[in-house]
Amino acid sequence: MRKKKVTVTIQDVARTAGVSVSTVSRVLNGKADVASETQDHILSVIDNLGYTTNLAARSMRSFKKNLVGLIMPDIAYPFAIEVMKGVNRAIAESEFDLLVYTTGDVRKSESASHEQKYVSLLNNSITDGVIIVAPIASEFSSNAPIVSIDPLVSNPTYPTVHATNYQGAVEAMEYLLGLGHKRIGFISGRAELESSNRRLKGYRDALENAGIPVDEELIASGDYTTEIGAVCARKLLSLDKPPTAIFASNDQTAMGVFQTAQEMGLRIPEDLSVMGFDNISESKYMGLTTMDQFISEMGFVATQMLIKLIKRESLDTQTYKMKTQLVVRNSCQELAVAA
Repeated sequence: MRKKKVTVTIQDVARTAGVSVSTVSRVLNGKADVASETQDHILSVIDNLGYTTNLAARSMRSFKKNLVGLIMPDIAYPFAIEVMKGVNRAIAESEFDLLVYTTGDVRKSESASHEQKYVSLLNNSITDGVIIVAPIASEFSSNAPIVSIDPLVSNPTYPTVHATNYQGAVEAMEYLLGLGHKRIGFISGRAELESSNRRLKGYRDALENAGIPVDEELIASGDYTTEIGAVCARKLLSLDKPPTAIFASNDQTAMGVFQTAQEMGLRIPEDLSVMGFDNISESKYMGLTTMDQFISEMGFVATQMLIKLIKRESLDTQTYKMKTQLVVRNSCQELAVAA
């Protein structure tokens, strides 16, 4: 069993900094009669020990916070925007407010320790609970509730919401196979995420179930971004025997496939069928056939789950699986059989 993290006190800060408690108190209260070098030293110790979070908790101890935190890597990313729509809807129906924390770029290399720090920063101080999107860490040291969306592992130690990624990928492949495609390329997502691994497994298993050997040349490693999706598409479409269809692990990746196809003079769907996964708003205007994983609804459900936990109510399930659904548009067509 994990040991609970010991709370850092003002006495710990004073002892570590080699000053009196009253000096630490004066720095925390913004008094101007402490030497700047001493202030800098004390603030550095506060940051290293994580006392800032405890200070915020102390300042609000007599008040109910009514604040939910949302931690995500990039709020400009389409997936994040859809999540926030759902979170916002749930917040609007509740008595809670929302605080969003982001690192600003989905491609930044995060570590579990960074995520754990973000959660500690918010959840042990400012917020009543947090929702974390696509977390890498499987455990967090926090006394307040946590709910994740699209986690790294299948069974984390906290409640989670995720789509039926495997079943969705199988269904997407069965649709393409039903159109007569046998040489189907696949562009994966972020390798560290469970959603990406489950979709890749669905791709592999659907081919095997159809009696078609998996050709490793047709699998390209993406990262859920349009830029890398375009690079992967060019690699696949430059093969001696290119695929007749590409299953992109998310809609952002599919956008990269569209971009590369246009640059190479290929028509969609006449020359190349393209399947996505997400059903973000942009996919409708692209005419992209995709798997809807109801991202906004995942944000809504995750927020409702978190609020229940904050109110000390029991959850119906620790793992909420959002069922995916095929959305057929016009980016795929039946493969013409040569006479």
